[in-house]
Amino acid sequence: MIVAIANQKGGVGKTTTAVNLAAALAMRGRKTLLVDLDPQANSSISFLDHGSINKSMYDAIADPACELAHIIQPATSLQNLFVAPARIALAKLEARLVGELDAHFRLKDKLDKVTGEYSHVVIDCPPALGLLTVNALVAATHLLIPIQSSYFALEGTDDLLETIEKVRQRPNPGLRILGVVITMHDKRTALARDIREQIQKVFGGKVFRTVISKSVRLEESPAYKESIFTFAPESTGATDYYSLCEEVIERAEARTA
Repeated sequence: MIVAIANQKGGVGKTTTAVNLAAALAMRGRKTLLVDLDPQANSSISFLDHGSINKSMYDAIADPACELAHIIQPATSLQNLFVAPARIALAKLEARLVGELDAHFRLKDKLDKVTGEYSHVVIDCPPALGLLTVNALVAATHLLIPIQSSYFALEGTDDLLETIEKVRQRPNPGLRILGVVITMHDKRTALARDIREQIQKVFGGKVFRTVISKSVRLEESPAYKESIFTFAPESTGATDYYSLCEEVIERAEARTA
């Protein structure tokens, strides 16, 4: 399973979901690769010392001589988890690849050489629908969409769904929407309940049963360079993401059976 975590809106919990889903899969004994395609590199620095990142996804995608295997590092705090890190240079990648015929396939071609080594690959996409996100959608078998439980939650989802359809029409007809996960949810408010109903109306059975609750511990954990499972293992955030991991595995395996 290669799962891209994408939504062009920023601040919806993409990186939090990528980091903690990858960590939960690794904790279940599944060898997992976390691919960081976000120039902000927050997924990378959750598991790696920033000083240890010499080559990044920019090199792997832009330089034909640089293989993914050259940049992958084991996570410092977690067995079974490996990271293909990002650096700010990724922000220049779109300009570098403009006009290249294989621009949309660069990540897929590189991943094809290493996916046999991993049970799961999790791709953290940037908050945009540009070339990096399209590369992730072309390479992925599944897509997971985090949607924040907020007033403008569904704004922009039409653009995302349109992009998914374009990718399905030609470069990746096998791409499946694994599900939509509601993040930063405060079940105490009437507004949050209304938004959950709206999201349910739009996506129906695609919405995961697991809802990620708003949590201070989840917001704090990246600052300490940890997943929620080592930072606050007893917290609701840890329970929520472990539960999401179970559902992700259940859905992915049900569809390949």
